[in-house]
Amino acid sequence: MSEKRTPTELLQGAYEIETPADSRAYYHDFADHYDAEFAQKLGYIYPRVIAEFYHKIATPQDRPIADIGCGTGLVAESLSLPAKTIHGFDISPEMLDRSREKNLYAALHNVDLTLPLPPPPTLFGAVVSAGTFTHGHLGPDPLENLLTLAGPGGLFCIGVNAQHFADQGFAPVLDRLHSQGKITAPVLETVPIYSDPNSAHGKDKAQVLIYRKT
Repeated sequence: MSEKRTPTELLQGAYEIETPADSRAYYHDFADHYDAEFAQKLGYIYPRVIAEFYHKIATPQDRPIADIGCGTGLVAESLSLPAKTIHGFDISPEMLDRSREKNLYAALHNVDLTLPLPPPPTLFGAVVSAGTFTHGHLGPDPLENLLTLAGPGGLFCIGVNAQHFADQGFAPVLDRLHSQGKITAPVLETVPIYSDPNSAHGKDKAQVLIYRKT
């Protein structure tokens, strides 16, 4: 088991990732501490927020669900749906191992989301994500690849760190996908990532991108 670091150190290290190989190496160590030392101590409510948006918008046809960058399964825990309805996708085998221990998913897929995705095991009714589109992780380019996972009309609830959204030019990519007729006009909702605004990074916000595949 790796040496523990403070929640702020864990977050800062995650933000400094530059390549997919960095992600695998970093989360090899982070996985053991993610829930207790990061999510709980920093009041990480982001997964719950994404799950709440899904439940507010989804119809019975918006299943099964692809959980992108599922990590240790915090979004799936917040969704509180039968495991058979959710598939998890992540670059880190160790984070997927933590999810597997919780029995939250029908299947788990070890993928690099910066590359073209293999054919999905099924066409998903919804695609959700919390914490993956952020500093040091994914920019806007994978948004188009993710469309291959969903069937026509599939619901997308994708969380993007708000600063990262602005810095990496997500808006033009969304505009292009909409103008090309690939997605409905996206709705953006600004939400908190952490419960305590006085904690480290407590004032950080996310944009929840809500649209459907056309």
